[in-house]
Amino acid sequence: MNLTPDEYVNQLFQEDEKLQQVKQSIIERGMPEVSVAQAYGRLLTFLVRTSRAEKVLEIGALGGYSGICLARGLSTSGKLLSLELKEEYAELAKSNLEAAGFGSQVEYMIGPAADNLELLKQSGRKFNLFFIDADKENYPLYLEYAISLAEPGAVIAGDNCFLRGRTLNPDKNGPAVQAMRRFNEQIATDDRLVSTLLPEYDGLSLSYVK
Repeated sequence: MNLTPDEYVNQLFQEDEKLQQVKQSIIERGMPEVSVAQAYGRLLTFLVRTSRAEKVLEIGALGGYSGICLARGLSTSGKLLSLELKEEYAELAKSNLEAAGFGSQVEYMIGPAADNLELLKQSGRKFNLFFIDADKENYPLYLEYAISLAEPGAVIAGDNCFLRGRTLNPDKNGPAVQAMRRFNEQIATDDRLVSTLLPEYDGLSLSYVK
């Protein structure tokens, strides 16, 4: 039986022990096993490193898998701010980032992401790379906040744009599907962005803020 492209690539890029430990800690706590795939994690590191991002904002922490991948692309002076709704998730992510050696470079804000994004906007915070991987119904809102919080040349990455095929199915029209379609349409047409949508990893959007 042939491997799928995703399976083949993920076999090439094996997880190291620290990332395996993150996945195990998520299982032990009964949390959703929805961390990014290992090759996808390499892409996050690649994006941070090649864009030379020093101020990264992650929307959705879960257990810290993607946080470690993002932090691995930072210089020693770079910082990661992670927004997480649930305190127990943020605590686990923080513990895993500390174990991976990034404890001094990561900060967490707990609570609804929209509320914390508004606080960041009011405080004048700016970032040069964003990773959106949270509740899908708010993706269009998160995109608007990301654009408003972005320094010129910032990169915005959005996860799960295909919703396991539901976005592509005209018979599926739930709130999350409709929100994701609006998100995808905006990245494709917004004059403030230069964007693409990769048909891998359940749909990964990449946008450059002009």
